[in-house]
Amino acid sequence: MRDLPFLSIPCTTPGLFRRPTELDHHVVSHVRSYSYRYLVNSYNFLNSSNTLKGNSISPPFHPYIINQLEKCSGSDDILLLLFVKSPPQNVDRRRDIRETWGNMDSVGKKLNANVKIMFVLGVHPDKSQRKTSQKQIENENQIYKDIIQQNFMDTFHNLTIKLIMQFHWAVKHCPKAKFVMSADDDIFVHMPNMVRYLRKLEQKQVTNFWVGHVHRGAPPVRRKVSKYHVPVEMYPWPSYPDYTAGAGYVVSGDVAAKIHQVSQLLNSSMHIDDVFMGMCAQAIGVTPQDYVYFSGEGTTRYHPCIYANMITSHGHADDVRVLWKEATDPNVDKMSEGFLMNLYCTAVKIALLCVPHLQNTYGCMGAFTFT
Repeated sequence: MRDLPFLSIPCTTPGLFRRPTELDHHVVSHVRSYSYRYLVNSYNFLNSSNTLKGNSISPPFHPYIINQLEKCSGSDDILLLLFVKSPPQNVDRRRDIRETWGNMDSVGKKLNANVKIMFVLGVHPDKSQRKTSQKQIENENQIYKDIIQQNFMDTFHNLTIKLIMQFHWAVKHCPKAKFVMSADDDIFVHMPNMVRYLRKLEQKQVTNFWVGHVHRGAPPVRRKVSKYHVPVEMYPWPSYPDYTAGAGYVVSGDVAAKIHQVSQLLNSSMHIDDVFMGMCAQAIGVTPQDYVYFSGEGTTRYHPCIYANMITSHGHADDVRVLWKEATDPNVDKMSEGFLMNLYCTAVKIALLCVPHLQNTYGCMGAFTFT
C-alpha cells in the first residue's frame, strides 16, 4: 500500500498515539500501531541523510575469523546467494541442510542453477566452550568451505550484526549475484520451486525487489519478559516500518547493495534484525512484497498439494530430511496435472489453509495461488 498524501499528518512527537501503561493489551497496541502506520505514516526519525536523529556513528566492524574470498570468483551467473544464520553449536542443522535442500551439487546438476550457500556465524557466547567450539567450526569449514564468521558473540541480541555482515559480504565478495537471501537454520527451502520462482523474476529483470512474509504495522513489544522487548528509549515510535519475517526473505542484487550502504548509517542498536532491515528499506525507499508461499513464523501443513507450491517453511529443527524427501518426490509434480487434480488440490488447500483454527504458515490466499 502506498502512502496517501492527503492522510499524511506531520508528526514531530514520538509519543503521539503512545498507549497509557494501563492499556498494555496486544489488540489495542496492534490497532494503534496499524493506524499510525497507515494513517499517520510519519517516519520522521529517518532524516534526509538516512541517519537516526542524533545517531550518525557507523556500526563497529567486526573482523572476520573465517572468510571465503574465492567463493564467487569467476562466477558471473550466480542466481542466488543464500545466507543461513546459524549459531556455532548448531552443527547438526548445518549438516542436515548440506545433505538436503542445500546440497549445491544436486542444485547445480538437477536444476541447472548457480546457487551459493554460506553459513553465517559469530563466536560461541560461552567462554568456557568457545575454544572447543571454534576448533570444531574450523574443522567443519575445512571440509565444506561454506562458513563465514566474524568475531562477535553469537546471540539473539547480535542478529543485526549478522544482517550487516551478510550484506557486507555480498557486496564485497559476490556483487554479481542476481538475488540474495537471508534465512534461519531451521528453515526449509524448496529449492526446485525457489529456482523456478527466481528464474521468472530474472526474466523480468526486477529491481528494488524484496519479497517474503510481510509484517505490516507491527508494534514494538514493550513487555520486558519478552525476548523481543524493545524499550521506548531505543524506539519511541508506536509502529515499525513494514518488514519481512527474518525466517527467510529474498532481495534483488541492487537492493543488497543499497542495504549495505544504508546499514552503515543507521543506528544498529536495534537488535531485532527483521525490524532493522525494515528501517534500512524504508530509508532507501524499498517496499517489501508479500508472497504467500514464503513462511513467517509458522510451519507448513504437510501435504503434497502444499509441497507443489511451497517456497519456504519455518520451524524445521529436526524433520528437514523427512520433509525434503516428501516435498521433492516426483509424484508431487503430478498433483498439478489436469483439471481434476487442480480442483482436488484447491479443495485440500482450502481445508488446510482457510479454516481459522488451522491457519498456519501461508494463509487462505495460498489455496488460490500457484507458482
